[in-house]
Amino acid sequence: MPWGSAPILSPREPGGPATRVRVAQPALRVGRDPSCDVVISEPTVSRRHAKLTWDGKELVVEDLGSSGGTFVNEQRVQRATIQPGDVLRLGPRTEYVVQLEATSTPLEVAAQSTGGGGEAGVRHLQMLLDVARALNAATVLEEVKMGEWAHQKVGRFSKGMKQRVNIAASLLSDPDVVILDEPSTGLDPRGMAEVRNIVRGLKKENRLVFMSSHILSEVVDVCDEVALINRGKLLFYDTLANVSKRLTATSTSVELSFLGPVSEEVLSAQVGSVPGVTSVSRVGPQRARVTIAGGPEAQARVLEQVAAARLGLISFEPSQSALEEVYLQEISRGD
Repeated sequence: MPWGSAPILSPREPGGPATRVRVAQPALRVGRDPSCDVVISEPTVSRRHAKLTWDGKELVVEDLGSSGGTFVNEQRVQRATIQPGDVLRLGPRTEYVVQLEATSTPLEVAAQSTGGGGEAGVRHLQMLLDVARALNAATVLEEVKMGEWAHQKVGRFSKGMKQRVNIAASLLSDPDVVILDEPSTGLDPRGMAEVRNIVRGLKKENRLVFMSSHILSEVVDVCDEVALINRGKLLFYDTLANVSKRLTATSTSVELSFLGPVSEEVLSAQVGSVPGVTSVSRVGPQRARVTIAGGPEAQARVLEQVAAARLGLISFEPSQSALEEVYLQEISRGD
């Protein structure tokens, strides 16, 4: 059959020493030697193992006296013509599936290579489907940063690594919609950060991600829209920007950081007494959360007066607990 495009050799085991090869020149030497056109760092591949010849119509493989042998569809060959869908093996374990460069489906390639049917067609189709699954698995493992552990047993993985494998499994069918149920629960800070980065990556792939979480700071960090639920009842659904507006329509919550520890008494006397401040609470030795009546202008006035108090103020920023405060407000209304 006419190829119609340059052959592509795809490794049957992605992540191994073999790499994807596009046969675009008349002859390619394959082996471990650095002088070869295609270098494979696999001990069972000879230094100068085989030569691929492509004339635009026919792909031929020729063994160069290798110790491990060259095989096409499990048959050892000295010289053979290769068809789309054939499996080329160099030595005992380095295998490629030969494909068309064009975006043909496995079924189309199998039908073209066998005249449309028969056992050979089924064999070619199964080989191509196996490779498609392997390539897809390698892709999703890379997407969740687990490619280098592709051949390791899952039982020895940490909980965070297992969670990433679970996310990869959900991506195998390349879904447009992904549902994640508390993906970072039980993970250490590093594992939580890794999972959040993965979720952000899914968003960049134009997938719709539904994620449930009890960690509201995580929702603020990765989500664009939020639905708050209490006892099975939907409290509201909105964008995060609009959630903040709900809170700041009449007041604003900000967090203050100080150079050194500040006591409750000092906060109450020096910050709580500033006009516009409706509440102040100490959330750490050097941090406080302040509620200010009004919007940006009120914040500016409070910032100016707190800085003038010389308490060692080093930051003044919107509170990351806005979503939590709205949630608690909505619950209290329902109760």
